[in-house]
Amino acid sequence: MTSEFIYDKTYENVVFNPHDISFKEFENCQFINCDFTQCSFLATIFMDCNFRHCNFKDAQIGHIGFRTCHFFNTNFTRVNFSMMDQTIFDFTFTDCNLEFTQFYGLKLKNQMFTNCSMISVDFSDADLTMAMFDNCNLYRAVFHKANAERADFYTSYNYDIDPQFTKIKKAIFSKDGLAGLLIKYQLVLK
Repeated sequence: MTSEFIYDKTYENVVFNPHDISFKEFENCQFINCDFTQCSFLATIFMDCNFRHCNFKDAQIGHIGFRTCHFFNTNFTRVNFSMMDQTIFDFTFTDCNLEFTQFYGLKLKNQMFTNCSMISVDFSDADLTMAMFDNCNLYRAVFHKANAERADFYTSYNYDIDPQFTKIKKAIFSKDGLAGLLIKYQLVLK
């Protein structure tokens, strides 16, 4: 099946049906207050697109491509990013809900997460080299066997990162956040 190409279009307050966006390529499009929860993302590509106040909660994004996409105040609760098209992808998240999402094994170098709720996110085996976690809640986030070298956690909080199982060379942490690297030792810090 041939893909339909859509350029420079704005979608606002749209609830997409299961096959509305399959076999479509969207370039330079804006999605405002849209619901993608029921979509089948078969052969769907978003390039240079912005998403504001959208809902992807529990969406199955296994056949999707995000290329230079920006997400603002968007809900991705329980979405598995590790199954998406990884050929070329680039995205940033600002004020997003990423709780219980999975980024398992992804190459996320220089990735930007700003003011995001990232409770129980799975970054196992991910490459987070030079990623920026700006004011993110990382409660129960998993970094097992991740590479977080030179990542910036300076303003983030509630993380529990085990340096024995996560590469953190030259990563940036605040002095107050150092306890998040020592939790397994059950130390009392004053």
